[in-house]
Amino acid sequence: MKEKHLRKLEFDKILFRLAEKAASDAAKEQCMKLQPSDNIFEVQRWQDETDEAFRYCIAKGSPSFLGLRDIRGSVKRTALGAELTMKELLDIAACLHSVSHLKEYGKREKGFTGDFPQLDPRFDGLHVVKQLELEIEHCILSEEEMNDDASPALKKIRKEILLQENRIQSQLQNMVHSEAYKNMLQDQIVTMRGGRYCLPVKSEFRNGITGMVHDQSSSGSTLFVEPMAVVQMNNAIAQLKVDEAEEIHRILKKLSGMVDQEHVVILADQAILTELDFIFAKGALALEMNGVKPELNERGIIDLPGARHPLLDPAKVVPIDVHLGEGFRSLVITGPNTGGKTVTLKTLGLLQIMGQAGLHVPAKSAAKITILDQVFADIGDEQSIEQSLSTFSSHMVNIVEILKEVTPWSLALFDELGAGTDPTEGAALAQSIIEDLRKRRVLTAATTHYSELKVYALSTESVENASCEFNVETLMPTYRLMIGVPGRSNAFAISKRLGIPEDIIQEAQQLLEAEDVRFEDMITDLEMKRIEVEKEQEQIEKLRSELSALRSGVSSEKQKLEKQRESIISKAKEEAKTIVRQAKAEADASITKMNKIIQKGGSVDMRALEQERTKLRTTLNTMNEEAQEEKRPKGKAVTEAELIPGTLVLLKGFDQPYSVLRRPDNRHRLEVQAGIMKMQIKVEDIEAILDDADAAPAKDNRKERVRSSQDTIKSAGFHPELDLRGLMTDEGVDELDKYLDDAYLSGIDQVRIIHGKGTGAMRNAVHHYLKKALHVKSFRLGVYGEGDSGVTVVELKK
Repeated sequence: MKEKHLRKLEFDKILFRLAEKAASDAAKEQCMKLQPSDNIFEVQRWQDETDEAFRYCIAKGSPSFLGLRDIRGSVKRTALGAELTMKELLDIAACLHSVSHLKEYGKREKGFTGDFPQLDPRFDGLHVVKQLELEIEHCILSEEEMNDDASPALKKIRKEILLQENRIQSQLQNMVHSEAYKNMLQDQIVTMRGGRYCLPVKSEFRNGITGMVHDQSSSGSTLFVEPMAVVQMNNAIAQLKVDEAEEIHRILKKLSGMVDQEHVVILADQAILTELDFIFAKGALALEMNGVKPELNERGIIDLPGARHPLLDPAKVVPIDVHLGEGFRSLVITGPNTGGKTVTLKTLGLLQIMGQAGLHVPAKSAAKITILDQVFADIGDEQSIEQSLSTFSSHMVNIVEILKEVTPWSLALFDELGAGTDPTEGAALAQSIIEDLRKRRVLTAATTHYSELKVYALSTESVENASCEFNVETLMPTYRLMIGVPGRSNAFAISKRLGIPEDIIQEAQQLLEAEDVRFEDMITDLEMKRIEVEKEQEQIEKLRSELSALRSGVSSEKQKLEKQRESIISKAKEEAKTIVRQAKAEADASITKMNKIIQKGGSVDMRALEQERTKLRTTLNTMNEEAQEEKRPKGKAVTEAELIPGTLVLLKGFDQPYSVLRRPDNRHRLEVQAGIMKMQIKVEDIEAILDDADAAPAKDNRKERVRSSQDTIKSAGFHPELDLRGLMTDEGVDELDKYLDDAYLSGIDQVRIIHGKGTGAMRNAVHHYLKKALHVKSFRLGVYGEGDSGVTVVELKK
């Protein structure tokens, strides 16, 4: 799009605000070069980037890019063998630190879910070079200071320099406080000249102290003499300083080499950091403007409900509802001066441009923009929101250019079309221009005071009137845009309010033609009817809200009663289960006792006893299943629209609630999670959608079964362990046979057979028997802590 028209719509000011949100110079430059695109796929990608950054800022706050510097030149120089300065290396370390910070910032925390296809690859593409970052920070303290611990050699040199300086200080302090030299010195201090320690000697005592003169005062009364006693020590310090500089150069060379080794990674990270800085600047601007991601289309439809001009004070700006392209492609906006007509034009054009540049627009969430090739604005070179300073000729120059370049995929905005000339000719010209653009199917919005254009809009297809509301009582505009209603200039009402005599106003009204009067009266009537309709709509909305609240209350009470009913039924069945469980335990104990009687020679019908026990167990299991079904969450019917991330659902055949991670795709598949387990399912696999109150997983009755088994063991006095050590093989198998029968009758799930390790004969005999035993479901050798291969763990059938 042409820079001239973008500037008229103040897009450059938006770019300045965007650049203020970026941290690095490279990202600021990218912000200032941002231009709208006419490629819908590119615009969609830009909008997705902004939206993802906006969501990150909402969830985790804005990331910090303070350490980001443009280090590309420095890094590239290392490939040529250059030695970087301490400042350059510190800038590189700061960038590497930003990489670490952004890498950590990009990690998903618990509760922060969603798809981020634009940002995730960028976060994943960052490579942390921690060792280099730490090495630079360890060696360099500031832009001009190397750390003593940067190398052992540097530490040794600086230690020797300090030692020599202390010796010189000691020697010179002795001379300063000596009676022999007291009168020769201008001041009793030690000073530095040319990097060497000197004494301030009075000029008349030049020959009193043997040494080298390095400087003198401006008056010539003081000579700065280096005594011969410290010349050698000063020379030693000078040499040590040379060694220190060489060691610092060596360290800088080493660090520069380390940078060169990682230069590919560093440059790639630098590029990604700049992109992220730019993207998060867009997100931060969207957050500041309370912007929304507009829906894109290529059908020429612009719909901006609750649109706000982003450069006006957010506390004072009045949102407007403006749309174009659906139902009509030309909009004629009328109304008094300072009523907000120009603001409406600029808001329409600027928000369209911002959307095509990938920026969120300050409007409501249902905002739509189309993809245009150009946005033309004839608002005058010096036009501002407050007043128009353009002339008829300058308008015509702009309009000629627009008419030549406009296409069906352009938006043309005209402020005070046809103004600045004879009203009759101006109105005719304005109508002809709008008609020409209408025939060419160009999206057009124009402001005007001409009544002829109001009539034209009322009588022409695909052209619509709009007006900016004005309160005649207060003589103040409300800035509300009303599409479908032509506006009035209100010149007579405003003049009367401001003090123009009544007779002058009446005479002016008589000069109006009868048709003009009737037209203005019709506009007044339409306005009054509009206000009445708005009041009725407000009352209807109020009644609708009250009805919705009543329905919600009734539904809540119904759900509450249903839950109470289910709770009562569940409680009753739990009590029944307890009674049956106790009866089962008593029956199992009786059977065990009968078994012992048989072993002692008694006579009992074991088949009848076993049948009775089986009957009791079947009854208990049936009641368990019924109680479990009653406690299973019922939820509500499934619709794909409700399956949004975070929704709790119940799957067919599962009692545990699952959380939806991703919406259903076009194949009706979605991803759910329970605990750490994720899975892909079909919508048809979902039994119900759960409310929060139903989300608790169904109670597992396994613990109840274990507790029941423990009660049975306790009442029967049965021990779940058999020791066969010391028995012959045949004796052991006989004991095992009896033991497993007792264990099965007692309802034991698992027993341990201790056969020892030895030669393995008893273990082999036990395993041979277990393979054929009717009551055995499976068996295995013990593991560490269970007795290893000296024990066999047997699981019995139920």
